Amino acid sequence: MKLIIQIPCLNEAENLPSALADLPRSVPGFQSVEWLVIDDGSSDGTAEIARAHGVDHVVRLPHNQGLAKAFMAGIGEALRLGADVIVNTDADNQYDARFIPDLVAPILYGEAMIVIGARPIDEIAHFSPVKRRLQRLGSWVVGKAGGVDIDDAPSGFRAFHRDAAMRLCVFNSFTYTLETIIQAGRANIPIASVPVAVNGETRPSRLFKGTASYVRRSLVTILRIALLYKPLRIFTLVAALIALPGVAAIARFLAFYVAGDGSGHIQSLAVAAGLISVGAVVFVGGLLADLIAANRMLLEDIRTRQISQTLKMEPSMSPQDLDGHTDRMVAMLRATQANLAAAASGAKSAEPLSQEDQDALMRSSRAAGSKLTG
Repeated sequence: MKLIIQIPCLNEAENLPSALADLPRSVPGFQSVEWLVIDDGSSDGTAEIARAHGVDHVVRLPHNQGLAKAFMAGIGEALRLGADVIVNTDADNQYDARFIPDLVAPILYGEAMIVIGARPIDEIAHFSPVKRRLQRLGSWVVGKAGGVDIDDAPSGFRAFHRDAAMRLCVFNSFTYTLETIIQAGRANIPIASVPVAVNGETRPSRLFKGTASYVRRSLVTILRIALLYKPLRIFTLVAALIALPGVAAIARFLAFYVAGDGSGHIQSLAVAAGLISVGAVVFVGGLLADLIAANRMLLEDIRTRQISQTLKMEPSMSPQDLDGHTDRMVAMLRATQANLAAAASGAKSAEPLSQEDQDALMRSSRAAGSKLTG
């Protein structure tokens, strides 16, 4: 089995050597351990420092794209390199690398497919009391949203089984930590937490400029993720909050009407009609959002299958090629569906597939056939 330890980096030439010095070259249960650094558009020679300190693989993004994009680029590259388990850690050496064997143990024993290293929040000196409480609150909220029990949701010290890594698809450009938990819980991917230790602070966090920034961005991230993955529940709650006052207004009018004084309270009906109508529109919006979410689940499943098959047929394909291949296949499927629908209705057919797309389909068919017969 192969373990790949990946480190997303942005201008970490100063801190990266100490982080690499602590990484293991052998871990029980694995025949090989390789290091992967993702350079997220650094301008201080981070990639060169990584190669000089023995990193096996370096992925350089053309410009800074954010932590989430760098994380996903690393996941794609690690899968292409044949990793069975992927460990993600930080370049500032925040996490104690001696706990990597503990982190991967639940995966090796078949107890989980994603393992999160839970930091001793109450013992971290540079965490203020407010941040400690917010960390616990955030983990509770994310756990409830994903239907999982997580001790330290913002922790970036994680291990992923290959099959779980192929199913990850992060939409948020800010951070991957919260979304991957909710996504995994929604997909019924087993998640576990193990206690880990941390090293001393080497630099301030680059994701948050302060406690207020941390609270604001975390709340926005959690809300967006909840809307993305559980839209019907959120929209229904909002619709109920809007419509209930309208129901109360109707009850008020009926009470006056039964008492013989309904003529002077027609405005209650007008207010009720407006509130209930708005609530109904919001609820219908939730239904549409839920249908879109269901369609996204199907597309995610198609993407996972495409990545799995592509990694088997074309092991040299890059992560960018994987995404492009998936996008092309989805576009071709949609074009085919449009042509079929047009033919069934007798209307003019949509624009046919280009010669390039036809050739791509033919190559995919030949590759699949050779794989089956080989």
